[in-house]
Amino acid sequence: MSTAKTTKPGTVEKIIKPADPRDPEKAQINVHGAEPLYQEIRIENTLTDENGTEVKLKEGAEVEVHVEADKSATTPKKD
Repeated sequence: MSTAKTTKPGTVEKIIKPADPRDPEKAQINVHGAEPLYQEIRIENTLTDENGTEVKLKEGAEVEVHVEADKSATTPKKD
């Protein structure tokens, strides 16, 4: 499968504890280079390391945000 992708740097701004303990903790990430109104994204704060162990992000952590799409979901960029 052929894909198109980009990577943007980001920083974990804060960790958000759930109001309901049954809900997952969230990590709020500031995506550098995004438009100001859309810089922040929130994801479930659960990752898997190289050993398959579940880990979570720390506040202030530097991260990379990857966007990847199937080539058929893209069109050529025209300036």
